Amino acid sequence: MKHTIQQVFRSGKFVLGFSIFVAILLIVIVYPLIITDPPLAIISQGTFFEPGIYVNVYDSLGSQPYTLLDDAATNRIASKLGDKERLDMKEWLLDYGIPESEINIADTEQLLDLWENNYDPKENVAGMTNAQRNYYVRLNASLEGLLSTEGTIIAVKNADTGTLEEKGVVAQSDYVNVSQVANVRVLALGTDNFGRDVLTELVRATGVSLQIGFVAGTIATLIGLTLGLLAGYIGGLVDDVIMFFTNLFTVIPGFVLLILISFSIGQERRGAATIAVVIGLTSWYWTTRSVRAQVMSLRNRDHVSLSKLSGHSIAYIIFADILPYIASYVVMAFILQITSGILAEAALSILGLGPRTTEVPTLGLMMNWAMIYQAHILGKWWAYFPILVTIALITFSMNLMNTGLDQVFNPALRE
Repeated sequence: MKHTIQQVFRSGKFVLGFSIFVAILLIVIVYPLIITDPPLAIISQGTFFEPGIYVNVYDSLGSQPYTLLDDAATNRIASKLGDKERLDMKEWLLDYGIPESEINIADTEQLLDLWENNYDPKENVAGMTNAQRNYYVRLNASLEGLLSTEGTIIAVKNADTGTLEEKGVVAQSDYVNVSQVANVRVLALGTDNFGRDVLTELVRATGVSLQIGFVAGTIATLIGLTLGLLAGYIGGLVDDVIMFFTNLFTVIPGFVLLILISFSIGQERRGAATIAVVIGLTSWYWTTRSVRAQVMSLRNRDHVSLSKLSGHSIAYIIFADILPYIASYVVMAFILQITSGILAEAALSILGLGPRTTEVPTLGLMMNWAMIYQAHILGKWWAYFPILVTIALITFSMNLMNTGLDQVFNPALRE
């Protein structure tokens, strides 16, 4: 055993994959210990804040809720109405028939007033494509209330109901000297459309997705291992029955079956644990087939025949004489099942069939939120790109570990 472990950790691919995976686990475990109070959502904020914005505790509101404060009103306006947006608005107004002499893109108030009085999303401007019309609809929505002097509503989560409740308003003229505030944080990945810290949500979501992967992988591996051992060793009618159901699951597209089951459960009952169990119960069949093939090649070996002649029970022969020889393969299958479980959850959540959104986030749910609020169209890369990188790193690390183990235990691949 010691020699085998040494061989495993001499594999460069396994060590690299294992290191990446351990680093991800450490971040998931340590980060919540450092950041214990994630920023709460801001009611009706409806916008993505770029990375680097401070989150300050506004003490005068009582229960220390979090709020996002811009450096100045001009920064807030410039973030939504830059040079490109001004030129695009001018182009639409010109196509609509407004004389160029009446359009002054440098005068924000005059430009917005002209836009508000003339823009109509239902108006079909000649020569404009459908994609351009959609762009102007999104631009118009982002400009709504841009010059408003109303304050930002601050909300905290009710401990009993879990809903957000208004606790106060921060006027646009209010400010905080960040050097005098104890609880100051830089949002390394900005916020999502709900005003939540993307980095904090990403770490939490990664932990939940890993839990879903481990639970789904464990269930699928245990079912596949048990059925594969029984079918491969006992054979006969037992093998025929097990392979009938295995072939049935193989013929039916697994993801389609997963979608149907998730939809039938209903959103209110779709928690993270439920989704993990469903994924595990629908992904065991390929492990069964693989384990069965391995066992069938072992059941007529000399040491197994000797164990039969010695009068050992079927359970003893399976666990003592067969299972140790396929243990490495089972570990590799378990790693692949974890990976497929994480990817399956992400795919389900993107379709809106993952865990319900009122509970903890997952990587798939974060992608779903980013797509719903058009982060990919609006160019808000921090709302979705870090999620893609995280999923890629997890699957990449596990595939590296699996390849490294395969090189160690598969004689045909040894150098």
